[in-house]
Amino acid sequence: MAKTLDLAGIIPAVSLPMTADEQIDVPALRKYIRWVAGHGIKGVAVNADTGEGPWLYPEERARVIEIWAEELDGKVPIIAGLSASFTHQAVALAKQAQKAGADALLVFPITAYLGQPCPFEIPFGYHKALAEEVGMPMVMFQIQPAMGGINYSEEMFAGLLEIPEIVAIKEASFDCHRFIDTVRILRQAPRRITILTGNDDFIFESFVLGADGGLLGFATLAIKEQVRMLNLVKQGDILKAQEIWNVIGPLEALIFSPPLRDYRPRIKEALTMLGVIPRATIRKPFFPISEAERARVRQALQRAQLL
Repeated sequence: MAKTLDLAGIIPAVSLPMTADEQIDVPALRKYIRWVAGHGIKGVAVNADTGEGPWLYPEERARVIEIWAEELDGKVPIIAGLSASFTHQAVALAKQAQKAGADALLVFPITAYLGQPCPFEIPFGYHKALAEEVGMPMVMFQIQPAMGGINYSEEMFAGLLEIPEIVAIKEASFDCHRFIDTVRILRQAPRRITILTGNDDFIFESFVLGADGGLLGFATLAIKEQVRMLNLVKQGDILKAQEIWNVIGPLEALIFSPPLRDYRPRIKEALTMLGVIPRATIRKPFFPISEAERARVRQALQRAQLL
């Protein structure tokens, strides 16, 4: 049985500082970890898309987890992004993450889910194998098929919740109606799991609509503000929480504006402007953003009262 984790809160999907030649910048990463950890978060998601996990070698992903584990020293749980192509590979990568110091897995959808309808046996068998062969707590991931993911039906949720290692869901359908339906289905289920919004475009609204917290790429910026916003919603002070979102929301809108692939270099540019990391290197094939866009990021940080 997986160990118990309290993930009800803000969990940044963290970035990864790199050297000018696209290698992991270990001193910068250690400094960044100490900065992230000082904001009242409930966990960190490493090696997710924001941290370029899918574009790292397996041994690099393990090293990143080791460095986070060394710096955090058990104070905050580490959720490792698990991107794989097939079940045996996923089990091997999950064991590698566990050995490196991860406390839980964020289970990314696999290409076998694509094509509607997806047979329930595929996602169920995938999560079940991870549960039985690795035994770590898992955050399941609902993301729209257009982004390579899956929307789970009520019947699928019922079956998946029979796997006790599934302790939370990152709901990132980017669809308010589906989010509301998912919250309703999961709140009526026999076993409660933690609902984490992954909908960067309606973070405040998803807190109001019942999320227990958020596992978000945007949460590596304006961390303190999002922690406060969630706490205010939980205390019932919706208007004060909305005031925070009114200030930081336009920054989110810029970071995640089209083309969506550029959200990673935009986040790195923002972190560089804030003095948190030394440079905004992103691994090829992705490109740095233009000078004009850099100026827009700077203006958005200023308007969000962060710079």
